[in-house]
Amino acid sequence: MKIRPLILFALTTMCVGTISAQSNDCITMGALAYDDAKAENYDAAYPALLELWEECPEYSLNTYIYLEKAIRKKLENAEDGDKEELIDELSEIWKARLELYPNKTSKGDIYSEEAKLKYKNKIGSKAEQYKAFDKAFNEDRENFTSPVGLYAYFSLLVDLQDAGERSLEDVFEKYDEVIAKVEEEENELAESLASLIEKQESGKTLTTEEKNILKSAETNLEAYSTVKKSINGKLGQRADCDNLIALYNKDFTSNSSEVDWLQKANARLSAKNCTKDPLFFKVSEALHKLEPSARSAYSLGQLAEAEGDRLKALNYYNEAAELETNKADKAKIFYKIANNYRDQGNLGQARTFYKKALSAKPSLGIAYLHIANMYSKSVNDCGSDPFSKRAVYWLAADYAEMAARVDPSLASDANQAAAAYKGLAPQKSEVFQSSYKSGDAIKVGCWIGETVRVPNF
Repeated sequence: MKIRPLILFALTTMCVGTISAQSNDCITMGALAYDDAKAENYDAAYPALLELWEECPEYSLNTYIYLEKAIRKKLENAEDGDKEELIDELSEIWKARLELYPNKTSKGDIYSEEAKLKYKNKIGSKAEQYKAFDKAFNEDRENFTSPVGLYAYFSLLVDLQDAGERSLEDVFEKYDEVIAKVEEEENELAESLASLIEKQESGKTLTTEEKNILKSAETNLEAYSTVKKSINGKLGQRADCDNLIALYNKDFTSNSSEVDWLQKANARLSAKNCTKDPLFFKVSEALHKLEPSARSAYSLGQLAEAEGDRLKALNYYNEAAELETNKADKAKIFYKIANNYRDQGNLGQARTFYKKALSAKPSLGIAYLHIANMYSKSVNDCGSDPFSKRAVYWLAADYAEMAARVDPSLASDANQAAAAYKGLAPQKSEVFQSSYKSGDAIKVGCWIGETVRVPNF
């Protein structure tokens, strides 16, 4: 009766010893593999890392990180015929990483990287490449943030539509989704950028971490700006008024009571300013009757504006702003209202709505540029003497520079405007001869009602 416990003890001891030996083997293999990987000697590290992954898959997340780097290095130098096998191998490693380290691995990153590799190296058909991006976007939209990936995703669909494999409506729907994602990322970056710029301009010193965040935000904003331009270029004339009107005219009768269809048609006709065609009126009117909404009210505002009735247009736009819940669309409405007030010469109200637009969409650099322009044109009305009047140009320059920073697509025009405003503002010699010194605050009166500081020359 005493033999069985002894046997069990012996077996347990053997198992523990085996596990301990395996653990020691993993540590040894890991040390050897990681030494080469840390030295970026990936050719030497690759076989050792592969063995470590196969024998000790749960040893460390670093195995997966280094293996990815090693395989990417091999891909750079691989012949075309060998690339698919390497990408498949990397896909298996990513799959294992997702299973073993789900909290430290983003599906969106992994799936989009896999799709980008297949796209870049022309692995599979365009339909298969598109499917890979679609998986990444649908399974983890939040973390699908790669500018290159977003462009490739849309570009492939357009190519498939050109080949007759997808419809024009598919292209329009995907365009809306991808552009919305790009603008979400832009807004998030612009928001973080604005707070840091405000801190910087108040004279406070940014921490090293904040400087890095600022630089990264500006770099990424530029990347998204480029991608947005490329996406619009890829869409090209497919979304011009002639094509849109032909597409929606054909289906209007059968869809005149379908709210979803009317909303999509209305949104695209509105976005491309196809507001003078009778179809736009028919779509807008039908939509407003079936389901009064921000979109239908906005469209009726566009119609009123096209007819020259600004008051009626403003009423519809304000109704649209109250009904709208999507921030990007709300910003568009506020921007439209601001433009109306500006055109009427009501600059104070125009600025109010430009700033409302910026609150909803911080990356809307054009709103900053319009404010700068309005300030520059109000110089003679907003100062008590020649010096304080020209000081308004410093304020205009600040707004123009902000436009360039939050929206890189405007950088050239905005920076040019800022330089022009600075050239019109008091120069260093004039400041020296005045009663002001660098850092002094100058209160700007009239409708502007802001304070500008004398810059450091």
